[in-house]
Amino acid sequence: MRGCCCMTKSTKTAVMACMRNEGLFIVEWLAYHHVIGFDQVVICSNDCTDGSDALLDALEAIGAVIHLRNKVPTGDTPQDSGMRATFRALAPTEIEWLVHIDADEFINIGLGDGCVADLLASAGMGDVIALPWWAFGDSGHTAWPGDVLSKFMLAEATPIEARVKFKSMFRFRKFSHANDHMPIRPLEANPDVRSSLGARLSDEGLYNKKRAKYRPLNLALQPEAACINHYAVPSRDVFLMKNDRGDGQGKSSDKYHLGSRWHEIANQNEQPNTSIQRHLNETQTEVARLRAIPAIAYAEKHCFDWFKHRADTLLTPAQINAWSKPHARNSQ
Repeated sequence: MRGCCCMTKSTKTAVMACMRNEGLFIVEWLAYHHVIGFDQVVICSNDCTDGSDALLDALEAIGAVIHLRNKVPTGDTPQDSGMRATFRALAPTEIEWLVHIDADEFINIGLGDGCVADLLASAGMGDVIALPWWAFGDSGHTAWPGDVLSKFMLAEATPIEARVKFKSMFRFRKFSHANDHMPIRPLEANPDVRSSLGARLSDEGLYNKKRAKYRPLNLALQPEAACINHYAVPSRDVFLMKNDRGDGQGKSSDKYHLGSRWHEIANQNEQPNTSIQRHLNETQTEVARLRAIPAIAYAEKHCFDWFKHRADTLLTPAQINAWSKPHARNSQ
């Protein structure tokens, strides 16, 4: 299902994500990105234990997603392996533009009707479009409330240069690979990088796998035009359970501990931001349509039940304390 504001678009686009145990988010995330006009959704799953791979199979059976089971080779990471699989899967299709995001990220377009076609009309003359993060916090939720768009409305007042990172929409055939923030290793000289308003940006980061920001920042950072709503701390229990799930880049750290540097950067609750809710009614209608399909409803309920049981088992007071920095323990 695609929103009516997006029906005149001819350029083919896809959004992809690598996911492990993200069954809480999948149906709403997929529905929303179809509503704003993406032609295809690709999800690479790996080593799922919550049943989300079965949910993705049910969604693929009705044509709502391409589900790639990502068997990560030894020494590789889920994100890198998944991106290579996505490039291969999309190579024989008509897809031209690709954006790589995570299950806790929703593309929020402020231009025009808020659809992918509006973003391409503004910046599609380039090869890459820079999309800054806009950090959303937990809005005071300690337990998962059931969905994202209607429940998490507190965010930073505006993305700031000191902590903002970027995701990218790009012509994937012009690059040999992409990391979790931007395409890398261009196949043609001088790739054309644009802000969401069409300003020309430096292509320097496309040659360095570690880069996550576009420059000059004052031109790249146009969050009112288009951004990534980043719900990295959707609720306390979901955030803590990321310690159980693991990291998409294969890293082991205290990143998902309460009070960690990442937790304090990501958990921004400064003021309400409901701009993405212009698509809420359409998204909820599409979610309801998908959940009316018995196989999808059954598989999603299994994911929800698995999460509740797993969280109830793992998140004991002692474990929460172990996954909390000392200064955060008194605020629980």
